[in-house]
Amino acid sequence: MNRDDIIRMAREVADVETDSRGRETFTFDCYGVERLAAIYAAAEREACAQIVEREAMTYSNPVWAVEIVNDIRARGPHSPAYIKPEQMR
Repeated sequence: MNRDDIIRMAREVADVETDSRGRETFTFDCYGVERLAAIYAAAEREACAQIVEREAMTYSNPVWAVEIVNDIRARGPHSPAYIKPEQMR
């Protein structure tokens, strides 16, 4: 994930103002910060799952990869292993 990806994600949840020089200011409320973190985490999970999938293709019988990929993708807000932002305090 690069800077452009993060800015694109931030635009989805923030109020964005552009000054006369073209610089953007992002304003978030608590919901926006939590939403940005969730979007970022989902993108990272998918990137990790894709790495495992690519690596698995180098093996003749990559049965193990299916479970790992499913576990990675399942770690979201509906997963029992998910830690809510308020639980991190």
